[in-house]
Amino acid sequence: MQFDLKNFLQSAKTPYTTHFFADLAQADFDGYRVAVPAECFFTATPTQEGAEMALQVKAQVEGECARCLAPVQQAYDFTREYLVRLRDLDDPDFELPLDEKGCLDLRELVYQELIFEVPRVLLCSPDCPGLCPICGKRKADGCSCQTAEAAAPTDARLSILKQLLS
Repeated sequence: MQFDLKNFLQSAKTPYTTHFFADLAQADFDGYRVAVPAECFFTATPTQEGAEMALQVKAQVEGECARCLAPVQQAYDFTREYLVRLRDLDDPDFELPLDEKGCLDLRELVYQELIFEVPRVLLCSPDCPGLCPICGKRKADGCSCQTAEAAAPTDARLSILKQLLS
């Protein structure tokens, strides 16, 4: 979805509001996906200096826990606000996704904001214990190896560290 930001900054007198769904199923997210289109609300209000814009995103992220590999689904609902002036459009370091005509790509903006909002490492719970290094089962589900871990033989290569600590 495109928003003609340049034209809005030059001639808008009334606020612009839109509600749309951003389909990001094919987008390249590292370690997670957005299977259901994200619900988005975008507003732009003309000001003396330019425009105040707000983007609200509601998205459901799916992936797997980085510690135990269990499926994870997390909902995100956040709002980003921007203040844009006409002179900002000529700045080569302008951070919003604009094309050469001054149109803002709202779908790309949603994608970029999701990348910043969703953590790089998804966890099923903040205290997830992960997988058992002996049997490979989830420690949270319990395994018979947890008691055997204390009695497990230590790696001979690490014996020098034990000597240094004593």
